[in-house]
Amino acid sequence: MSVLAPESRPQTGPTVNAPSRGGPSPSSGPNRQSSSRRKAFRRAPRPVLEGRLYWWHIPLTLLLLALGVWIGREQWVEIYEYATRDQEYSHILLTLPVAGLLIWVRRLRLRHFRVSGAWTGVAIVLAGLVARERGFEFNRQILQHAGTVMIAIGCVMSVLGQSALTRFFPAVLALAFLVPVPGELRQQIAVQLQQATATITQAILGAAGVETRVVGNTLSINGKDLIVAEACNGMRLVFPLVMITFVFAFSIPLRNSVRLVLLLASPLVALVCNVIRTVPTVWIHGQFTDPAAKFPEQFHDAAGWAMLPLAFVVLMALIRVLRWAQVPVQRYTLANQ
Repeated sequence: MSVLAPESRPQTGPTVNAPSRGGPSPSSGPNRQSSSRRKAFRRAPRPVLEGRLYWWHIPLTLLLLALGVWIGREQWVEIYEYATRDQEYSHILLTLPVAGLLIWVRRLRLRHFRVSGAWTGVAIVLAGLVARERGFEFNRQILQHAGTVMIAIGCVMSVLGQSALTRFFPAVLALAFLVPVPGELRQQIAVQLQQATATITQAILGAAGVETRVVGNTLSINGKDLIVAEACNGMRLVFPLVMITFVFAFSIPLRNSVRLVLLLASPLVALVCNVIRTVPTVWIHGQFTDPAAKFPEQFHDAAGWAMLPLAFVVLMALIRVLRWAQVPVQRYTLANQ
């Protein structure tokens, strides 16, 4: 029985070529197969899905919005003049930043945004045109301005659909502050605020031992008559405070009933803040006998700026009181509560 040496044993398996030192060539082997496989399964272009928000919706929305503003350009100029020339309407300048803030708070809703129901925007545009024409017919500026704002809103919704209204309703509702309130209505509110401010201020000063007398909207202290005029009646605080309350109510997840209570209480908060400003102002006027003294007016103006932060503190305190009383304030309980 002969035994073969290892060098002379026959090869029974398949022959495998040893790889070269430089590695496999790119034109053969698995690399070539993978490249051909990538070409075969190259990604097809994504089809346009119905209802999806695409980049071209943005320039189209801006184009239609510019068209809507151009249609009501005369009314937009009037609104701007109201806001810049009359301090009673200065809150209009805060409307667009407030609407932008409410959109930013709800920015995560864009993930599920669906472009559908564009006919809603067309209907709002038509309603705005009708309201605007009625305003011209009956000489009502509030209808002209409201119709102009509705046209702009409808132009945006004609592209983005009704989701722009349903998912960002608080921001759309905030645009109502762009419409200037008629002077007759403002005058009626101002007269009531003047009388209420004068009466409450006289009661507080009387309780503090300061002798005062009130006739209508006139306060008398130390022989000086002070008229609670437009600068002191709190009218300039009503609409800014309503706007602050609106932002506060729709920036946190409150129950709709609590939001309604806050909005209805905003005029009362304005009256309270105005009384807080008027009481020390009247007392300071009574201490300065020189009619040329500027400090009382400077204090009055500085106190007016402090009323908006004070109103925010009052709203926060109101929410704290409701939570302390175990009143359900928010839609759901947060983890830190």
